[in-house]
Amino acid sequence: MATNLAIDQKLLERALRAGRHRTKRATVNEALEEYIRRRGRLKALKAFGTIEFDPKFSYKRARAKR
Repeated sequence: MATNLAIDQKLLERALRAGRHRTKRATVNEALEEYIRRRGRLKALKAFGTIEFDPKFSYKRARAKR
């Protein structure tokens, strides 16, 4: 899928050097992958402390049932 984007050339050049990529395409693809991974980690961090665990649950008994 061809897409035309207006990307800041100075920013793109900095990213090319930082990532040591050969092409602009590789640079943008890796940047998008990093962005998605980072957002996933932030989402997981927000979930900390929000999950309630059953105090009666015994992982040993659950394993024995297998």
